[in-house]
Amino acid sequence: MIRFIAADLRRLWLGAVVVVLLVALATALGVTVTLQERALRLGSARAADKFDLVIGAAGSETQLVLSSIFLQPAPLPLMPGEVLAKLSKDPRVAWVAPVGFGDSFAGYPLVGTTRALIGSTVSGFASGRMFEKEGEAVVGAAVKLPVGAEIKPMHGTAAMGGETHAGVVYHVTGKLPPTGTPWDRAILVPIQAVWHVHGLGHDHEHEEQEHHEGGAAQVTQAAAAADEHADEDHDHHGSIDADAAIDEIFAADAPGLPAVLVKPKTIADAYKLRQEYRNGNTLAVFPGEVLTSLYATLGDAKMVLSAVAAGSQGLVAAALVLVTITHIGQRRRQIGALRAFGAPRLSVFAIVWFELFLLVALGIGLGFLTGLAAAQMIANAFTAKSGIILPVGFTGEDWRMVLILLAASAVLSAVPAILAYRQSPAAALRA
Repeated sequence: MIRFIAADLRRLWLGAVVVVLLVALATALGVTVTLQERALRLGSARAADKFDLVIGAAGSETQLVLSSIFLQPAPLPLMPGEVLAKLSKDPRVAWVAPVGFGDSFAGYPLVGTTRALIGSTVSGFASGRMFEKEGEAVVGAAVKLPVGAEIKPMHGTAAMGGETHAGVVYHVTGKLPPTGTPWDRAILVPIQAVWHVHGLGHDHEHEEQEHHEGGAAQVTQAAAAADEHADEDHDHHGSIDADAAIDEIFAADAPGLPAVLVKPKTIADAYKLRQEYRNGNTLAVFPGEVLTSLYATLGDAKMVLSAVAAGSQGLVAAALVLVTITHIGQRRRQIGALRAFGAPRLSVFAIVWFELFLLVALGIGLGFLTGLAAAQMIANAFTAKSGIILPVGFTGEDWRMVLILLAASAVLSAVPAILAYRQSPAAALRA
């Protein structure tokens, strides 16, 4: 029987290849959708796992999380700097870190933050050390810059027509280990440097200087500083003191911030802080809650795509049955000859059933492998752009789906086999 099936497939190899490819493509579509949606859920959840609470100005919860956690560029409203000062002194907070963005270098986002954030979210450095001065920077694992490299930040991005900040240079002092998050593609600099580059945060320093100097000198220096800041605001550029020490004690007059990342000491503290800062001026969110709503949207999209995949698979199955029944009709003489030479009905049934089932099973196997490869390619492209590692792979649910599809294929293959089984040898030879 095996030799007969092999000979038959060699004779009809082109039709067999078409059947296998049709089944493979229909299966691969559904597999790709399932694997990619699952990988996106897992990858995004892992990326937000280290951040318990995000606080920003009143606005969109989704955009706040996408910008502060996933570093997606978007203009966010600023909340007063006094919020940061208040949180830094709150006994319910283990650590708090501001994030400031808007600049980039070579396609990588520059993020202003503190040493507390870096030290609390990664374990050590792959090479180098933490930044200690205003003109120093730490880069993520996916940033293709060595320790010691120079960074000249650009306002915005090159695609948006951004301009390089004249005279501002950071030096890379450390490289972080991989985290599988968008922060692998980030360049981290002191938040005070981001403020100073944009002409912010100098007022408090000037006030301290004026406090210790004479009256006439105070007026002259204040006027000069005002003129200088007016020019900086006009050009959207400021300057940094590359050798200045980093000050991470924030006062109430700190510049405005797009977001603050907060690590509460307990779960109860997290809910209390969230409730306290959800008012008309500020917005506090748990990243997990925002992701849950996004997953619901992904689930709806998956349902639509899965329905399309199921529809395509149904059409392929119907086409296969139609083609196979037609093929059985064309092979009536061959089946009749087999019966006339003494082949039992069960042997004819087994030959027709196994031949079709073999082709469909090969198509399902090829479809799963193709779907896995396609999902991995999409995940790699997504990781290269966003920094989020998407874990693509099969689970027990996928293997159960393989068994279900094979069982359905076995039933489907029985339809033409039953037709062949019921054929009379005499009627088949007269056809």
